[in-house]
This record gives sequence, C-alpha cells and structure tokens, in this order.
Amino acid sequence: MFKKLLNPVTMIFMKHILIIEDDNEIRTLLKDYLNKNSYITSEAADGNTGLSLILNENYDLILLDLMLPGISGEKLLKELRSSGNTTPVIVISAKSLKTTRLEVLRMGADDYLVKPFDLDEVMVRMEVVMRRSESSVENTVLSYAGIELDTELNCASVNGNELKLTSKEMNLLKLFLENPKKTFSKANLYESVWNETYIYEDNTINVHLSNLRSKLKKAGGIDYIETVWGIGYKLKAI
Repeated sequence: MFKKLLNPVTMIFMKHILIIEDDNEIRTLLKDYLNKNSYITSEAADGNTGLSLILNENYDLILLDLMLPGISGEKLLKELRSSGNTTPVIVISAKSLKTTRLEVLRMGADDYLVKPFDLDEVMVRMEVVMRRSESSVENTVLSYAGIELDTELNCASVNGNELKLTSKEMNLLKLFLENPKKTFSKANLYESVWNETYIYEDNTINVHLSNLRSKLKKAGGIDYIETVWGIGYKLKAI
C-alpha cells in the first residue's frame, strides 16, 4: 500500500512502515534509519497500541518484536493472519532458537531477523519482502478491456466504475477473465460456478448471464459478453 505522499526530492510514493518495538533505543534507531532512506514510519511501544494502529491504518510492512508489553508479538501476528490481514511482517527478535523462528514463520511472518541486527540488512530484507508482496497482489487482479477484478478483495470495476455483483455473477466474470478466448457452453459455466452437474436446461444460467451482461454494459457502455450461437458464450474481442 503506497502512502499518498510524495518525497519532494525523489518524487516517488513513499512507503509506510510500522515499527512495533518496546525498546526505545532500537525503535528510534530503526525509525531514524528508515526516515533517512525515504520511508514514512509509525511507532508502537507495546502490542496493544500496535494492533490498534494496524486496525486503523494501512501499512506497507510491519517490523515486529515478539517480547512486547500487552499483546505479545506472536499473539498479534496470529490475530492479523486469522483476520485475513496480509500486510508483510518481518519479525526482529532476540529469540534466536531455530524452533521459535520456524514456528513464527509458520504463523505467517514473512521473514525473521535475530537481534543484534545490521540496519542495511534490515532494509534489504524489507525491500525483498515488499517486492514479493506487491507481485503477489498484482497477480490477484484480472483485467480485460477496462474490466478489472480483484480476486483477493472480491471486487470488480469497469473503467473505474464499481460493479455491484452477486457472488455467482462475480464467479462467472472471473471465469471469463481467466479464459478470455474460450467459448463456454451453459454446462461449462454451470458446472464451474455452481459446482454441480448440469443435467437439464433451466433458466438459471440465462438469468445470471443476463444480469452480468447488463451490469457490464451499463458500467462500460459496450457488450462485453457475446453469444456464440449453437455453442455458448465468450468475451467479445475488443
């Protein structure tokens, strides 16, 4: 997530890092180093404050200590991942046992650094983790001729106009976008979206397709789905 602030020198979007660390010296050291390298930082000295900040703001990455007052780093990480929050997390801790490191990585941490640490290494690892995260996010967005569908956020738009789709309409659109050149029969569509065997002709597919086509046309001004007579349906070549 890019912070809507421009660095006047580099003229690039600055990334926002949350530092959750109870040691004032270490927290200040990280903050000053990151600020000098064109990152925006926010701070928390305990787990409760850190969790509150996460719930009220979007961050590009979290630097997380484990031994925190209030909510521990392990518990905070578990809460984040169980709630569906995918913000990249790098744990920086004095706990150096291999079993601890592996357990925390299994909980959902993206990387683990043991104290004492090298500041340059921290920044390099941050860049790697954020680059990997951004690539993953980019791969969740399907697009075609102005249509965009974010499979992670489960939302869609046409030329920036939000589409209000039912779950079945969203799944139909996803199927078309994943296979933009394929012609689907009614049986293909029904069995892929409803996960049931298509036994007989009914109006279910017609109704959902009609609604999806209508919403796409209203938002984009053109018919995106065409009927291939005698075969089925496909995205129109645009």
